[in-house]
Amino acid sequence: MKPRFSNTFELQDPGDEKHESLLAEGITLFIIALTLVLFGLVILYSTSLGIKNASTYFFLRQVQWCVIGFVAMFATILIGYKKLSDWSWIFMIGISLMLMMALMFPAIKGARRWIQLPGIGSIQPSEYAKFIIALFMAKLCSDKIKLIERSSFKFILLSVVCCAPPILLVMLGRDLGTTLLLSIIVFSILYASGVQLRYLLPVPLVAAPSIFLLIKFFSPFRWTRLVTYQNPELYQEGSGYQLWLSLLALGSGGWTGVGFAESRMKHRYLPEAHTDFILSIVGEEMGFICMCIIIAGYLAFIFFAVRICVKARTRQGMFLVFGLTTFLAIQSVINIGVISAAFPTKGMPAPFISYGGSSLVSCLTATGLIISVALDAAFPDYPETIKNRLAEVRRKIPFFRNKSKGNISQ
Repeated sequence: MKPRFSNTFELQDPGDEKHESLLAEGITLFIIALTLVLFGLVILYSTSLGIKNASTYFFLRQVQWCVIGFVAMFATILIGYKKLSDWSWIFMIGISLMLMMALMFPAIKGARRWIQLPGIGSIQPSEYAKFIIALFMAKLCSDKIKLIERSSFKFILLSVVCCAPPILLVMLGRDLGTTLLLSIIVFSILYASGVQLRYLLPVPLVAAPSIFLLIKFFSPFRWTRLVTYQNPELYQEGSGYQLWLSLLALGSGGWTGVGFAESRMKHRYLPEAHTDFILSIVGEEMGFICMCIIIAGYLAFIFFAVRICVKARTRQGMFLVFGLTTFLAIQSVINIGVISAAFPTKGMPAPFISYGGSSLVSCLTATGLIISVALDAAFPDYPETIKNRLAEVRRKIPFFRNKSKGNISQ
């Protein structure tokens, strides 16, 4: 069984025209991500003004996380996805330890997802697990491609053993949505690697009804969400309060919105207006047209990511971009679906836009990995080329040149 889209997985001639075009597509992807982040800062500034005692606190914290996120993105691009994938098993151990630490901290809103760090605030390890698992699975599938061809079942067992610890730890932290998303990332990369469908299809067919029954009989608050979202107006005084106000915000915005910073719902009405429901404020202040533009931005990001995916120079690069694109696409769809009552309420931030440092850093790092795959296709081993160029520049600087001569004389 060959990997799906196998014609794109073999090492290609770097001079190939389709690979040279990836440089422009990688730059375009960066511009889209930057635009979404800047828009998120603008709307967060407006939203935070309506939060009591917050003023510009959330805005300034998000600016700090933006700096960290872009540093992580450029570091990822400079190091390259290949070198990072060699360390992916270390990252898997590290993220598992962080998830274990999160379980030791006091629960916030019934969940143990955050690590509280003095002077820094809280970080959410499960956000970083999204791109780390994609990085690890891409490396594993690439290295074990012959095992996949011989025995898909054995490879699935190997993948489950490797990925189960962080996923189970996320579940123990009472984050079902992220647990499912991490599982889908693993599933998507297995599919791309060519694992036979007869082994993959039973997984969702068994998992879907099992999760439904578990929610119905063992998770009353999640079952309430399932019932509520179908008609939030009936539950607007209780469990449907947040979702009903989200719909009111979207509806009151009309085509062009009520005006920037003029939202009424953000003033102690709509809970989590600056995080998971920030797009509801976008719809209220800037209207349906702006919401369409945001959706178009997400679609454009996914479109160019898919183009990079199918033109990747290596199997590993293709698997990685496929998993990361799946993660960003599903998270976007779920967030938009939740605020519009198409899906049950679930705490899933809007990529690049919602307030949340861990989510933003995760999305920007994932973007850096995708751009790295694009650069690798256009300029193979580009990190080494950059390293050599930097060394040449360093030798031309008098201070470093004199220091180098001093070392030689010694």
